[in-house]
Amino acid sequence: MSPVLYAIVTGSPVARKVGVLVELAQAAGWRVCVVASPDGRKFIDVPALAAQTGFPVRSTFKNPGEPDLLPAADAIIVAPATANTVAKWAVGIADTLALGLVIEAQGKGTVPIVAVPFTNSAMAAHPAFKQAIATLRGWGGLTVLFGDDVLPLTAAGMGEELTDRFPWKLALDALPPAASLAT
Repeated sequence: MSPVLYAIVTGSPVARKVGVLVELAQAAGWRVCVVASPDGRKFIDVPALAAQTGFPVRSTFKNPGEPDLLPAADAIIVAPATANTVAKWAVGIADTLALGLVIEAQGKGTVPIVAVPFTNSAMAAHPAFKQAIATLRGWGGLTVLFGDDVLPLTAAGMGEELTDRFPWKLALDALPPAASLAT
């Protein structure tokens, strides 16, 4: 059976284009589930993504005793990962489903994870953000794609300009091939 990729999006205009990642991943042999942070959900077309993936788009924790609506992830891409998400992830704050899934998968150590942080130059200059990026890069099983070689930073409020240039394919290419994870 085809492996499952979780496409986790957070609160950025770039999240509107996560369907591009879904299409690329499906063409590469993945079954894709979209999980959005509460703020990420504000930017996406939930019905369109559910139709595109065949799975519900999740953004909240399930109630105790309820069955999981999504199959387990074989790989995860967190993109765009906002400064808020990166900072919380680095210190283990799992206050959203998106962060909870990533932190749990990372703790298991068996799920490859790719993060593509996306923020503006002012937020990226904050020492806590810089430390969070360094922390995430220091962990095994996690690839962090961030820097001018990936996508240049912009001034605050200018992120929309990079929406069409977001490196969805680069994120997907950073994972092992779907065929190597098929069960």
